Amino acid sequence: MAKNGDEHDEMKQHCSGTSGPWEERGVSRRDFLKFCTAMSAALALPVSLAPRIAEALESDSRPSVIWLEFQSCTGDTEALLRAANPTVGEIVLDVLSIDYAETIMAAAGHQAEEARLKTLKERSGKYIAVVEGAIPMKDNGVYCCVGGRSAVDIAREVCGGAMATITVGTCASYGGIPAASPNPTGAVGVKDAVPGATVINLPGCPVNTDNLVATVVHILTFGKLPATDSKGRPLFAYGKRIHDNCERRPHFDAGQYVEQWGDQAHRAGHCLYKMGCKGPETFHNCPTQRYNEKTSWPVGSGHGCAGCSEPHFWDTMTPFYRRLPSVPGFGIEATADKIGLGVAAATAAVFGIHGVVSALRKGDESDGEGGVDHGQDRR
Repeated sequence: MAKNGDEHDEMKQHCSGTSGPWEERGVSRRDFLKFCTAMSAALALPVSLAPRIAEALESDSRPSVIWLEFQSCTGDTEALLRAANPTVGEIVLDVLSIDYAETIMAAAGHQAEEARLKTLKERSGKYIAVVEGAIPMKDNGVYCCVGGRSAVDIAREVCGGAMATITVGTCASYGGIPAASPNPTGAVGVKDAVPGATVINLPGCPVNTDNLVATVVHILTFGKLPATDSKGRPLFAYGKRIHDNCERRPHFDAGQYVEQWGDQAHRAGHCLYKMGCKGPETFHNCPTQRYNEKTSWPVGSGHGCAGCSEPHFWDTMTPFYRRLPSVPGFGIEATADKIGLGVAAATAAVFGIHGVVSALRKGDESDGEGGVDHGQDRR
């Protein structure tokens, strides 16, 4: 591993390099390198790899991207359009070559379809597929068609020939809301529709664009997908429970809970577990990565986590405003009541013991002074 001095020298060499496409678009060299350092942090990589990330981003070989949209609310595209570091313009013009994306491309109709087919033919096995929205399988997929073809037909063609497929949002990852019971269209996630495809899931409603950019940066830098969990999610973004990084966690441990929306505990920022927060059973980096240029996230703004990055969350996490009856892995912390009572009892015991010890200590001191207390603080 490079030492701090070596890392600094490498960064200086990159800072003194010739101007590149980022500078031409008004991004200073310093800001670009800050972005590369931030990407290394987002990917849980040592800062010594920031120069390597910079080199990968500055290469002339931008990967081609085909962005497909199926059964969705377009929330993930909206999230992309509101990206800030980098902006959607920088992503489209400097990081990626987005050859097909219905919402942002100028072409329409036959011209749009020709653009997708051209990438499939000329970049076979080298492009990245990004899928937004669930894929209906019932009745031969007639419930979602684009250009006269079913979503499942297009997905199998595009994802089957891609270097990698990134699903953005919970619908594309696991079926999401379209797949909620009774699932009338037979909606599924990409991996179920195209079993042979190389897929990495970025669930959440919507996807955090920072996680999407970090995944692409990892592919560009190392030529492979990042390590994933058992649900196909990158560990750098979904490796920890929301509950473990939540800023309200100390209130949970102290037995301080919101009992009613708008009460004093709610205004004071206490734990939302009793109000239905699903953070103890949800894995995502929302507390640390946040949304809206890292300014906030649902729990930070006073609303409990809905567990939207988990498979089948609409069926398993509802009712959203009722607390979980039991949380796997919590052991004695099975319910908020037990936690609160246990903490209160332990706290009382600690203060009680402290009071007894203090009284005995004062008694000993008084005996040593011949029973005369001069009123001095001897602590």
